[in-house]
Amino acid sequence: MRAVLMAGGSGTRLRPLTSDVPKPMVPILNRPIAEHIVNLLKRHDITEIIATLHYLPDVMRDYFQDGSDFGVQMTYAVEEDQPLGTAGCVKNVSELLDETFVVISGDSITDFDLTAAIAFHKARRSQATLVLTHVPNPVDFGVVITDDQQRIRRFLEKPSSSEIFSDTVNTGIYILEPEVLQYLPANQEADFSKDLFPTLLAKGEPMYGYIAEGYWCDVGHLEAYREAQYDALYRRVHVEYGYEERSPGLWIGQNTRIDPSAKIKTPVMIGTNCRIGPRVSIGSGTIIGDNVTIGADAEIKRSIIWNGAILGEESRLLACVAARGVRVDRRAHVLEGAVVGSLSSVGEEAQVNQSVRIWPSKIIEPGAILNMNLIWGHVAHRNLFGQRGVSGLANIDITPEFAVRLGAAYGSTLKPGSHVTVSRDQRSISRMVSRSLIAGLMSVGINVQNLEATAIPLARAVVPTLAVVGGLHIRLHPERCDHMLIEFFDEHGINLSKAHEKKIEGAYFKEDFRRAQVAEIGQVVYPTQVVDLYSIVFERHLDINTIRTSNSKVVIDYAYAVSGAILPQLLAKFGCDAVVLNASLSQLAPSISDREVLLDQLGHVVEALKANLGVQVSANGEQLILVDESGSAIRGEQLTALIIHMLLTDNPRSTVVVPVNASSAVEQIARRHDSTVVRTKANPTALMEACHSNRNVVVGGSGEMGFIFPQLHPGFDAMFCIAKLMEMLTLQDRSLGQIRADLPRVCHRSITVRCPWTVKGALMRRLVESHPAETLDLTDGVKILNSQQPDSWILILPDAGEPLVHLAANSNDRGWVDETLREYRSYVQDFVNHELGMEELDHDQSLESVLL
Repeated sequence: MRAVLMAGGSGTRLRPLTSDVPKPMVPILNRPIAEHIVNLLKRHDITEIIATLHYLPDVMRDYFQDGSDFGVQMTYAVEEDQPLGTAGCVKNVSELLDETFVVISGDSITDFDLTAAIAFHKARRSQATLVLTHVPNPVDFGVVITDDQQRIRRFLEKPSSSEIFSDTVNTGIYILEPEVLQYLPANQEADFSKDLFPTLLAKGEPMYGYIAEGYWCDVGHLEAYREAQYDALYRRVHVEYGYEERSPGLWIGQNTRIDPSAKIKTPVMIGTNCRIGPRVSIGSGTIIGDNVTIGADAEIKRSIIWNGAILGEESRLLACVAARGVRVDRRAHVLEGAVVGSLSSVGEEAQVNQSVRIWPSKIIEPGAILNMNLIWGHVAHRNLFGQRGVSGLANIDITPEFAVRLGAAYGSTLKPGSHVTVSRDQRSISRMVSRSLIAGLMSVGINVQNLEATAIPLARAVVPTLAVVGGLHIRLHPERCDHMLIEFFDEHGINLSKAHEKKIEGAYFKEDFRRAQVAEIGQVVYPTQVVDLYSIVFERHLDINTIRTSNSKVVIDYAYAVSGAILPQLLAKFGCDAVVLNASLSQLAPSISDREVLLDQLGHVVEALKANLGVQVSANGEQLILVDESGSAIRGEQLTALIIHMLLTDNPRSTVVVPVNASSAVEQIARRHDSTVVRTKANPTALMEACHSNRNVVVGGSGEMGFIFPQLHPGFDAMFCIAKLMEMLTLQDRSLGQIRADLPRVCHRSITVRCPWTVKGALMRRLVESHPAETLDLTDGVKILNSQQPDSWILILPDAGEPLVHLAANSNDRGWVDETLREYRSYVQDFVNHELGMEELDHDQSLESVLL
């Protein structure tokens, strides 16, 4: 007799275990489910097996091959284009089925007596016999009613609770005559329960139900998978064990070494070629695969460990699943119900909390506490905060659930009853996230002043006037259109200190949230004077009469990122002619290439209208690109130099603040005006803090990040920058083109090189050790000064959020810049390749020690 083994399923509800292996190949007692089914068929003298495959078919074919190693003959039928359904895939192999045959699902564990079921089928002269069983909760299965002769009278596929009429369910095991396949269309999707069996019932074909005695478990979800493992280990189902039973309830494979001081409480299964270290504690219900290494003092309780896992010293795994090749480092914890996908790594002292699922090939950084499923990203960082707040993929990393918990974590670091502001950009996703953050804040007793859709310069400017302890701003990330950015600031409007960020991270990862009583839940109010408050401060720091007499014309491009902007209203009050382009809102942020097209259009409009200048505003009012009267763009280092030149012309003997990677044109301009330059780390918070703490600062920032006017408020403000430019152009009686012509001629170029996280620290150390101390500036990254050429340097700056390093070279000599960038790019690439080669060698040696 032949059997059709339906093995095409992807096992969506078993993810992440089935992300890289089909469900029938998921192991039970270190052997694939499909192997247990093959053994069952063989015990009942069914040795010709046709396996229907669809999802990752090569995994099963490579394992069983022709079946001879398992005492059967295997044939494979692959559904190439689309799955054909449970019945369609059998119809697809109908030419191989010329006598009574068995159909059995590839995702269940059972020890039913198939011989008795086949005898029942033949005795009843049945065309189709369904093997049935009784279950306590039939909601997830097809329910069947039979008469006193066991003939099927009614069935319903996966009923709701109100539709249940029996506890007798379909197990997915069928005994069929080949004639029934004539009722199925060829090469079309068809299902036994939805298509074939209703047809047979309607046509009066003899169809019976055989109620089997014995064990059956549909391994359709993770809980069922764990249940099947434990039932097999505790001998509740008859399956074959692949290892010798060394003592009652303890199965151990060949060439496995267990330290004498290890403690094992049975039943336990340990595979072949395993190494169990000193003082390891293995609790009952644990199943350990082949080639597993467990370090000293580790604790493993009721866990399922697949082949090739490496568990570090003092690691702790409790009732979890660690798939193929998982690495759990020293003192890391994986708690109850968690699942770690294949080839993932849990860093030293990291913790994967209850019921968290980690998809394959993910990295949990050392010390990280993971409370949420890790599906799309590559790394679970130890830190929530990056260089500028909390960021992540929109509605994937930054979800409503995440935002509620983040709001609760932030609020838990504040005194109960405190007030904070919440503001956002105008996009729907920002509204969604802000509402979730507000809910989290209210739940811990924090009152919210909801500024709703407000440009971030306004939000920062009004914070000191509202008697709040801080604020949040939510927007699409200015540099990554598929990411969200959540920024936190203090009572002055400055980004939070690293110490406060750490407090929020601690509350978030430990879930250390206080819960307010009903009467203590936070309130939400909606301030109405935000624009007026900003306008007052805005006007206070400008020479309004100068701007009024200028009769300036400015073209403002909002690049579809804002609507109802207030800047044109403010400029109109000053008598300026403001022409606004692209002020409607697009829910998707324009890409970089889209913005370049809009910038080119802006240049043509400025030239055609004979405007004094044009400006493209971005980053929710923080950043800008200028366009001069001829339509040419001014951006980046040239924009930095131009703004500083104009401010210092009007304010000599002042201080300017720039990031460490800004060009040396800043120093050259400062020398012209007897002024001072303060350089900071290349991040927004450092710039804000330096502008706030240094005296006599007239401007800070850069063309890349935006410009800070500390007398106005502590954040970046493109709107005030535009108005200030118009004032200065009038006072200096010059055009942007004329001022640009006076800027120092400095060559400043930058490139980016990939550098893995694990190599960054070693690279920085090597750079410091290999250059004289007097040539180094370690403000941020490693800046190497050329003592032979003034204002010449190369900066190697690790990226705060990506596995990259940025190289920036600066000099009056273009040839030196080009040559130095080539030299250090090669230096970094060679160093990275060398370090990765060493890591690969260490990995190979570790693997060799496991297999010995």
